[in-house]
Amino acid sequence: MHLSKQNTFGLALLLGSVVALMPLSIDMYLPAFSAIGAHFDTRQSQIELSLTVYFIGVALGQLIYGPLADRYGRRLPMIIGLAIAAAMSVACALAPTIETLIVARFFQAFGMCAGGVISRAIIRDMYEPVDVAKFFSLLMLVMGVAPILAPIFGAQLSLHFGWESIFLLIAAVCVIDILSVSLLLPETHEPNPGVRLSSTFSTYRDILRDRHFVGYSMAGGAAFSSMFAYITGSAFVLIDYYGVAPEHFGYYFGANALGFIVMSQVNRVLLRHFSYKVIFHTALKVLLAAGVALAVGGIASVPLPLFLIPLFVFIACLGVISPNGMAGALEGEARRAGAASALAGSLQFSLSFVFSGAVGVIHAATPLPMCLIMLSGALIANLFARMTRGPARKAP
Repeated sequence: MHLSKQNTFGLALLLGSVVALMPLSIDMYLPAFSAIGAHFDTRQSQIELSLTVYFIGVALGQLIYGPLADRYGRRLPMIIGLAIAAAMSVACALAPTIETLIVARFFQAFGMCAGGVISRAIIRDMYEPVDVAKFFSLLMLVMGVAPILAPIFGAQLSLHFGWESIFLLIAAVCVIDILSVSLLLPETHEPNPGVRLSSTFSTYRDILRDRHFVGYSMAGGAAFSSMFAYITGSAFVLIDYYGVAPEHFGYYFGANALGFIVMSQVNRVLLRHFSYKVIFHTALKVLLAAGVALAVGGIASVPLPLFLIPLFVFIACLGVISPNGMAGALEGEARRAGAASALAGSLQFSLSFVFSGAVGVIHAATPLPMCLIMLSGALIANLFARMTRGPARKAP
């Protein structure tokens, strides 16, 4: 028995559980960085590399799953991707060396990204652009639980059962999602033999000619990537610099994630009165102001409470920017939603790789590098947003 289009919350719950695997596999092991480093007797930068290669795997994998989903339908590629993610999660838990863990993380991401890219295509298959933005906001209500609970659970799992248990739990969730997709998810895009995988790059090239798509994808991607700079640097900033106890890190991290979730639901209310375009551009301006305040706080080395305020506002703004940015990017790409979703996601995670990698490479004794990189993301987002003026082009 498959879920129908009218069962909006049921679909959001199912797709949210699949999409949440990516933040789950990132946020849950952040508190275990020290334990993993001690286990392998390696530097912090090596552990951070396991996060950076994850972004590379997501960026590359999405470019493959998008065309596959347009050619073979949505369900089969998603199930295959989740199966790869489950196997590689077990490989992470059993990794004998840090190098093996890093490689396994790459392929874990390569499989896991199928859920995100294909879920976005499914949503575009089923809903019109305005409703797409509303559904993405609802999706964030479901998947947003992961960033709140994941660090807390991850810290406790690592403390009581070892860091390996984190990856075993992720593997179990992957298996549950495989069963759920197989039994409940409807096929929203029948296999299309007319989609030639050999023409994938020409399809991507044509999509990139659309200023509307590029503007929304890059603006939303740059803003979203700022969050990954925060994810990469947050453990150092809160635990090492400000002295937050590792077991309390999840509460601070979860509070910001809660702001993200709340604003994603405020976005659903705002969409009843304003267009997603107006909301998107306004939120980007607030993001930039919060980024400036963060940079000033980093320079002045302000106390933790003063630092947390602009950080909370910055992350909360992303709850509005992300759904509206993705809705804008996919508006004119209904016929090739898989490829467009893949390209948008790949651009997003490519920027995430750069931003998170920059935080990992720039070793400093203060929060300033993280703050400046987040500000850079806000600036880049506002610049690309200028390309989104005017109507969306319709895909051929």
